[in-house]
Amino acid sequence: MIPQRLGLAAAHFAAFLFGLTGVLGALIDGTPTLITFGRALFAALTLALVAFFLRISVTRNINRRTLRTLFMAGLSLTIHWVTFFIAIKTGGVALATLGFASFPAFITLLECIFLKETIGKRESFLLLLVLLGLLLVTPSADPASASTIGLAWGVVSGLSFAVLAVINRKSAVNLDPVQVAFWQNLLVAALTLPFVFGDIGMLAPKDYGWLAVLGIFCTALSHYLFVFSLRALTARTTGLIIALEPVYAIVVAWILFAEEPTLRMVIGGALIITAAVFPKNTDSKH
Repeated sequence: MIPQRLGLAAAHFAAFLFGLTGVLGALIDGTPTLITFGRALFAALTLALVAFFLRISVTRNINRRTLRTLFMAGLSLTIHWVTFFIAIKTGGVALATLGFASFPAFITLLECIFLKETIGKRESFLLLLVLLGLLLVTPSADPASASTIGLAWGVVSGLSFAVLAVINRKSAVNLDPVQVAFWQNLLVAALTLPFVFGDIGMLAPKDYGWLAVLGIFCTALSHYLFVFSLRALTARTTGLIIALEPVYAIVVAWILFAEEPTLRMVIGGALIITAAVFPKNTDSKH
């Protein structure tokens, strides 16, 4: 039995690493697609080593059906990461992260459309909170401004992540979490390689180091810590902590890049995070 205190520490560290993703995306001097490729490649290599040492077979229960599901999940993850890093480069860490934080609303809508689940009063209220929060964090009424475009890309990133979550839920394949993460990251690397093949050698040495940190710690390690925390905490408790990701991201970006959030952004972000920490089914397992 894993002590609850250890589970809480793992969940908070995972949330911090998730939040650090946007900061590293801003630090790395590369295209969003190249950052996505490097992140996925380092993560896949790390997860392969983890699977080897933990004696987890990455090919167990892999068949044509699971490969098809994993491909769709990998494609959704690719879109999610590329659009998230576009949002970072365009609108900054805070707006990109808050836009992405709208994903629980999209999960609710997608489950209603594809899984035929009804939207109750509670879910409708949370959707309204997300919408109001996005309106408040929108920094400019000009749809052509860089900040507004960055926020929009963040919302697209949240939508693609919601698609990934629904695919993973609907597939119900009998695969180990490390195995799923390995294949999805490997597919992301394979899907983005043709678009970055000529740019890989153009990165500065420090950017390769940041990519390694992004892939190893903010992807592979954070995923492991998230799964680890679920062994000691309920899915609801872990979800509440992980939903603090935008807070960690905004604080670090404020310190490093002087991206001071406005009062409207703080209020809007609070509404979005409030909706994120009160999921529809608080008893579900990730």
